[in-house]
Amino acid sequence: MASFSCFTDRNRQRSIASQLEGALLISSDIFPYFVLVALEASGLLRAIALLLFYPIFWLLNLTHHRTVALHAIIFISTFGLKIQNIKAVAKATLPKFFLEDLRESAFKVFWGCGGKKYVLTCLPRIMAEPFLREYLDVDCVIGTELKVTGRMCSGLVVPTGADMADMGWFQSLKAAREDDQLIGVGLAARSNDHSFLLLCKEHYLISPQEDASPLARRDYPKPFIFHDGRLVTRPDPLMLLVVLLWLPFGVFLATSRIVIGIVLPYKLILVFTALNGFRIRVQHPETKQQPDPQSRVGSARNKGTLYVCNHQTLLDPVLLSTGILRRVSAVTYSLSSFSEVISPIPTVRLTRDRLKDRAVMRSMLEHGDLVVCPEGTTCREPYLLRFSPLFAEIAEKIVPVAVRARSSMFCGTTARGFKWLDSPFFLMNPCPWYELTLHEPVPGRPDSNELCYDIANGIQAQLGQTLGFECTNLTRRDKYRMLAGHDGIDPRN
Repeated sequence: MASFSCFTDRNRQRSIASQLEGALLISSDIFPYFVLVALEASGLLRAIALLLFYPIFWLLNLTHHRTVALHAIIFISTFGLKIQNIKAVAKATLPKFFLEDLRESAFKVFWGCGGKKYVLTCLPRIMAEPFLREYLDVDCVIGTELKVTGRMCSGLVVPTGADMADMGWFQSLKAAREDDQLIGVGLAARSNDHSFLLLCKEHYLISPQEDASPLARRDYPKPFIFHDGRLVTRPDPLMLLVVLLWLPFGVFLATSRIVIGIVLPYKLILVFTALNGFRIRVQHPETKQQPDPQSRVGSARNKGTLYVCNHQTLLDPVLLSTGILRRVSAVTYSLSSFSEVISPIPTVRLTRDRLKDRAVMRSMLEHGDLVVCPEGTTCREPYLLRFSPLFAEIAEKIVPVAVRARSSMFCGTTARGFKWLDSPFFLMNPCPWYELTLHEPVPGRPDSNELCYDIANGIQAQLGQTLGFECTNLTRRDKYRMLAGHDGIDPRN
């Protein structure tokens, strides 16, 4: 068997076959991926059922009844689900957790082979294939095949042998080859059976204790910008138990935070949110003093101030209002009725009609301060989407605001789920964190449309530099088409 140090440039044109769990991925535990499918494609009850089954799953694996354990967990997590929902979770949610668990040393060997790439996995093929093809350029994925009845998953497995690993993988890989030539490189976990390596010229074995460094974000094969799902961290059994036990406390905490934001004055909100674990940090321009809550920061005509923020969660305008100790209004393209009810600041929906939206925003500025998020949607990763230049046409003075939000348990945004739950989920985190950095005002309302684009791009670049985020030309439509299969208009919300 070869070691990683044996890998040389001569392998760059060779084909490679690699095991996914325990080899390309640091962990060999497949349980968290079934939990994610259960949560995102079904709901909380199915995730609870999986957690209750886990001791049996662990015992079956311990006694080398891996195939029985795999079939059982597949049945519990997929029975009765629409196959398109499983595929959607595999495309929008699972890649984040795969990338975070990608083994650096194994990836370098795998990525260094320029020939045909094969990956073998015990996971259902439809769960692993979107990630492997999109991010690792895999040509052939050999995994467990699910039985489908109509558009529904039966929870059963097609008897192809790929689910049985060992000799099952050997036969499946042998059949997948286009010729009888041996595959150049084989990569497998040392602790597992690896008969498929008999089809490879060179073998690389990885023990669970060695080479466990995850691949750094900067080394990802492709930029990772969009993803979906409610959980921040990988839901292994212990983490899933913690999340489920926290839920009742989280609901109470979110409710109390919403009530505090509605009924208390701004200065008391900052005090009480700090007491219940919500950290809000506001940085004002160094050359300016913190604004007086009773004063107006606007033009000579006493019009309102336009604040332009990057978009992290639906709470951006609310927390900006709290941070500057002054009431502001907000505009949005899509906001649920529930979110409007619990919002402590006025909100107005835009229509995507440029002339109407411009008139609405100008009218709101005549009556007070206004917050806009020109990206049009949220982005969880350190990237900024393209800024719409509409805001530059309506205000004489614009205050750019860099927004950074952090959560430890739940994500406060979604593309496929129910948007009315976005704010409650973020507020359910034990210690959410928000940082708002206000910049010096910049002039708006230029004489030409081209200058409006320059202002929008300039503010995007300024906020990107402050946050350390990369600016992109991607839009709201790009995000929703990738994650949800529509243009961002969902009647459920």
